[in-house]
Amino acid sequence: MRRVHALADQTLAPSTASLAALRAHGVERTALWGRGVDTTLFSPAWRNHPAARDLRARLAPAGETLVGYIGRLAPEKELDRLAELAGIPGLRLVIVGDGPSRAGLETTLNRAFGCGARPAFLGFRQGADLAIAYAALDVFVHPGTTETFGQTLQEAAASGLPVVAAAVGGPLDLVEHGRIGLLFDPALSGALSACVGHLVSERAVRERMGAAATAAVAERTWPSLTATLVEHYAHARRRMAPERHAASRR
Repeated sequence: MRRVHALADQTLAPSTASLAALRAHGVERTALWGRGVDTTLFSPAWRNHPAARDLRARLAPAGETLVGYIGRLAPEKELDRLAELAGIPGLRLVIVGDGPSRAGLETTLNRAFGCGARPAFLGFRQGADLAIAYAALDVFVHPGTTETFGQTLQEAAASGLPVVAAAVGGPLDLVEHGRIGLLFDPALSGALSACVGHLVSERAVRERMGAAATAAVAERTWPSLTATLVEHYAHARRRMAPERHAASRR
């Protein structure tokens, strides 16, 4: 992999954790380039849409706090960790997405939560339907520990949701602990449920964090991130120009 990257003028990584990993493996000429989020599509404004209100009424008929995961259902997402949330009073777990782990995950989580509060599996969504799913939630949770970035965390933040994520990898750049969400120690038993339980029980806290989360990603638009990418290309050209000039003279 070092030989492959050595052929590039510059290698861009999506998070500081990924950047550090590349450098630790001896990859040179690296730089940070994050990801943009569609703040027009993902917005708290969807909460007032009839479809979002109807979905919320169906998922939380008794006023439950909706805690959701949105994304691919695959082993590397470590979604079995969500079983830890069983027993938190007033919580309804919502899973949006599809993938190879869906059948096993349904069995695991239904067994953990029992018949009275089984998680809702909404399947794959995209576009406006996806934005509506975010808007229907109260808290977003991402239990995985191998994320190099975490695009759904940004989408949740843009939708006005506080985010609970593992304190490792990409989420470290995206979740300012205590201001726009909470980071849990994945090595500490009960840490995930403690963070989620706190937000479920404290409506004012999660609403404050959700508003701060939306403000935090307001400038992370794709046009802004694309402009940064163009700057990286320009920097690579300037840096490599002397070497190319020398090579042409040989």
